[in-house]
Amino acid sequence: MRVDLFDFDLPEENIALRPASPRDSARLLVVQPDGAAVLQDHVVRDLPSFLRPGDALVFNDTKVIPAQLEGVRSREGAPDLHVSATLHMRVAPDAWKAFAKPGKRLKIGDRIRFGHSGETCALGTLDAVLEEKGEGGEVLLRFDLSGPALDEAIMSVGHIPLPPYIAAKRPEDEQDSRDYQTIYAREEGAVAAPTAGLHFTPDLFAALDSAGIERHFVTLHVGAGTFLPVKADDTTEHKMHSEIGYVSAATAAALNAVRARGGRIVSVGTTSLRLLESAAEADGTLKAWSGATDIFITPGYRFRAVDVLMTNFHLPRSTLFMLVSAFAGFDTMTRAYAHAISTGYRFYSYGDSSLLFRKTDTP
Repeated sequence: MRVDLFDFDLPEENIALRPASPRDSARLLVVQPDGAAVLQDHVVRDLPSFLRPGDALVFNDTKVIPAQLEGVRSREGAPDLHVSATLHMRVAPDAWKAFAKPGKRLKIGDRIRFGHSGETCALGTLDAVLEEKGEGGEVLLRFDLSGPALDEAIMSVGHIPLPPYIAAKRPEDEQDSRDYQTIYAREEGAVAAPTAGLHFTPDLFAALDSAGIERHFVTLHVGAGTFLPVKADDTTEHKMHSEIGYVSAATAAALNAVRARGGRIVSVGTTSLRLLESAAEADGTLKAWSGATDIFITPGYRFRAVDVLMTNFHLPRSTLFMLVSAFAGFDTMTRAYAHAISTGYRFYSYGDSSLLFRKTDTP
């Protein structure tokens, strides 16, 4: 499909720079299937009223790490150069793939000292060598530390990589270290938060428990590729970046049991959905799964595992807007986004939420 079909105008005032407080007071646009053609304005704490006893919510329990690193490139015969790197996938105990700026000025073999701004003191630094260069500023960094020692160093010198559309308007602060993390985050490794989950509170969890809604967890370490624009003219020409995740055998069995007794699988976020779809057999049966997924979902995709999707409002021309258009229908989501913009819904990571019911006539 043409990528420009997924473009739309979004006023600056619709972009959220801070989350709602409390989290479950954010607005919730309920989007019924195409046949119903109904858009309903609610708030997130109303979620239990749209689910049924025996349904199961599936959350991504990944935890955001301070994966934004600032440093200095040193190369013999060349002046020092400030380098900004966003880690997005760990490939070895001592190596990460990252998006680096200025990527074009870096060369294989360059040594970068992160946490260093040019002074002679080397305390609080983390050194790496650039081993490979890819497209779009992607590089492979091999660090001098490995395993837990590297993890500790990243925690020491890195900071939370706010989405570009927030970082361009204000600096990261201490509040973001709390706001940009779900209350159930536990598996460290994400560069970006699974933002649909940011709306959940202990009170909302209690209400869902009372309503007989199950909770299950999967892990997909969200990468910086989630922020990359689609530069191709056609969706067939776009290359998705891989992200690492896993679904346990126990979780797969529990969700299969939910489906067998007539319950619905409700994915909290597109990251959970992409992982569940990666782990699903052709008949929708879920299996234990681990590895890297680069699944790219566009209209025409046959969904196998997920019945309902809770998700925030996404960027124009983004792979995530393509995904929700595939899930609920292109015309439905075009209408839903127009309604959201005109009625003041807040977009992106810190914004409001939507509850989408799967299009019934998916081919």
